[in-house]
Amino acid sequence: MNVTLKIVLGGVGAVMLSACGPVDDPTLFPAYDPASAEPPPPKPAVQFNPNRQLLWGDLHIHTSYSTDAYSMGVKATPDDAYNFSRGGTIEHGAGYAIQIDRPLDFAAVTDHSEYMGAARADDSIVLPFEERSLRERLLNDSPLSMTFVLGKIASNVKGFDSYGDDPETREITLNAWKLMVDTANAHYEPGVFTTLVGYEWSSMPDDQNLHRNVIYRDDNVPEFPYTSLDSENPEDLWDALDKQRAEGKSVLAIPHNGNVSNGLMYARTKYDGSPLTAEYAAQRMRNEPVSEIMQIKGTSDTHPVLSPEDEFANFEIMNAMLSPTGSYSEPRGSYARDAMRTGIELSHSEGFNPYRFGVIGSSDSHNASTPVEEDNFTGKLPLMDGTAGLRLGESIMLPESMQRSRKWGAAGLAGVWAQENTRGSIFDALLRKETYATSGPRISLRFFGSFDYSADMMDSVDLLEQAYARGVPMGGTLSADGNATTAPTFALWAAKDPQGANLDRLQVIKGWVDAEGVTHEEIFDVALSDGRKKGADGKVPAVGNTVDVAKATYTNAIGATQLNAFWQDPEFDPSQEAFYYARAIEIPTPRWSTYDAMRLDIEAPDPTTLQERAISSAIWYPAK
Repeated sequence: MNVTLKIVLGGVGAVMLSACGPVDDPTLFPAYDPASAEPPPPKPAVQFNPNRQLLWGDLHIHTSYSTDAYSMGVKATPDDAYNFSRGGTIEHGAGYAIQIDRPLDFAAVTDHSEYMGAARADDSIVLPFEERSLRERLLNDSPLSMTFVLGKIASNVKGFDSYGDDPETREITLNAWKLMVDTANAHYEPGVFTTLVGYEWSSMPDDQNLHRNVIYRDDNVPEFPYTSLDSENPEDLWDALDKQRAEGKSVLAIPHNGNVSNGLMYARTKYDGSPLTAEYAAQRMRNEPVSEIMQIKGTSDTHPVLSPEDEFANFEIMNAMLSPTGSYSEPRGSYARDAMRTGIELSHSEGFNPYRFGVIGSSDSHNASTPVEEDNFTGKLPLMDGTAGLRLGESIMLPESMQRSRKWGAAGLAGVWAQENTRGSIFDALLRKETYATSGPRISLRFFGSFDYSADMMDSVDLLEQAYARGVPMGGTLSADGNATTAPTFALWAAKDPQGANLDRLQVIKGWVDAEGVTHEEIFDVALSDGRKKGADGKVPAVGNTVDVAKATYTNAIGATQLNAFWQDPEFDPSQEAFYYARAIEIPTPRWSTYDAMRLDIEAPDPTTLQERAISSAIWYPAK
């Protein structure tokens, strides 16, 4: 059956794409009705807690002020994004209503700084219709990044080559940046909902993703963002941020999920290929205390090639770069665990470590939302994946190179342990790396380490007080006196998402460097659900699987609601620098593609299930 699918490019114009195949059932996606839109629900303020409280947020959200989002059909504004984060209803770019299942505690709209707002503001932009069919040009010339379309849009924005060449374009972006700041201030409600002012610096040399989200502690921000048009070199960005810091501004940068950087995000050389230095390491850590490791475009904890002994390494892996050809992205230098191993190797051989960072998750949504729910996934870019039929190739036959959205995941969220829900408290938690990443579920995870813990503290009513007083939380550094030879101990516990799946296991991942300067890693299962034990082969039996793929359902008949452990490193060598981090893994549940397939009444593509997870920032041990 021939059908016509109408996609509106957010004011740019109506684009008609002919397609063969069934369209999405319109009852699955009722049209957005502004009159029925729900405002954000009231939320009580949280009180100051010296032992920290868990706050959930997303520090990577795009709206129509980002050129790529606008060109792909996004109409939502920063105001819409904050309303969504607070629990309100907004309109998806495909025209239906969307709402998060539970409000977030904090958020940052981080639109691309390059030509921020310019495409949206220029009503004269018209997509070209010469030479070839529109469908061919949209879908074949620009498989993912829509390079052809974006190039034509940008060429119609005056002063494309340089802001300085055209005062009008600069004025548009200045106004967009001011709107971003003003909107964040308008939605900031200390104790209830925190907004952090930010933007995305979007360096993309040879299609290798080196993006950073720049986040400010307050509204003391520069008049104009530093952009990749100024420089694509991250070291130049750090210079700019150092200068801003000297002027009294509090700012940090968060590296984008590194999996599509082709090995450049955590490279063993500087941007120009020269050797790393102590000055480089200090500047990087001063500016980038945490890295994003979970989002829509896959995860960058580790990769099966880098961690072949880790049975859970193959989780939401995306190997293709963001180029029209989808070239393979080199894993080494692109993943966090590998970077941390590189860091302790450099510390051993050179005396400095540029990769002692913490971790968070965030969505990288380009539709003013945080689409982390597998059973309610709404995609990243409306023109590519705004409906179930588009995502699974049932509404329109996209070229294979444009079908990579099937590899994208419904992820992620940032978990922050902060004393209160304010800009200062959340920013300070990011600086001290008391943060963790989840693939979407709100799994509660604590991780502490010390040379002065005892097992009986786990049953103490003042466990948290002891944990902080006698040790360090995730993100911290262990210290021991010069004669200490006893192995460090770790206290960790996790609780399932109250609205989600039970937990399979709780693990500690260790990385260390030996006397020859070679790094190693090992995964320790420190708490298992359902009374399981390691077998004679040293492996833990699988937790089981309750997923009904055809119905896209599961039950919590297996797994645990909580897991905890008091663990001591059985292989500790005080002369070896090491890091430790915690990972909590859920039982199997349906993937978003399985929910989509159920709604479309088609066979679900592989993988049909996934085991979602939470990953903590590391605790570091510097060798004696």
